[in-house]
Amino acid sequence: MTDLRIHVVDDDVSIRDWQYIHNLIIPGDVLSLDDVRARTGRNRMEVAYLDGVLIGCTTVRPPTTDNGATATVIARVLPEFRRRGLGARLYERALGQARALGAQVVETVVLASNPDGLRFAEQHGFVELERYLLREGDTVPWIDLRLA
Repeated sequence: MTDLRIHVVDDDVSIRDWQYIHNLIIPGDVLSLDDVRARTGRNRMEVAYLDGVLIGCTTVRPPTTDNGATATVIARVLPEFRRRGLGARLYERALGQARALGAQVVETVVLASNPDGLRFAEQHGFVELERYLLREGDTVPWIDLRLA
């Protein structure tokens, strides 16, 4: 039996680990440590370790009154740990957190260059809403999806 441990991003080690996963999977939107620290004040963020090895991270952007009780749930798993059910475990946990925070609608966002992430989202009931470029000069679109 393997030991999946999930840790809230609340110290320098977990901030660096979350940043590492994010920047590896989303190379077009590299975040500094200060960027990640700022996000911890707005979002619920966790990192996951399998038998002590960093394997993934999650983000839950809580619903607010401005967004009509819509939360964003993101689960990321390093490529070498995919297709083992770990992403599903992280996603289900993050989805539960979003629901506990009052989310009535759940969305996610995937970079178009991440076909594994897009396939995962679709397999878990998400449907595409729109594709867009984050910044002028970007060439890889982001895909917003909503849980059907």
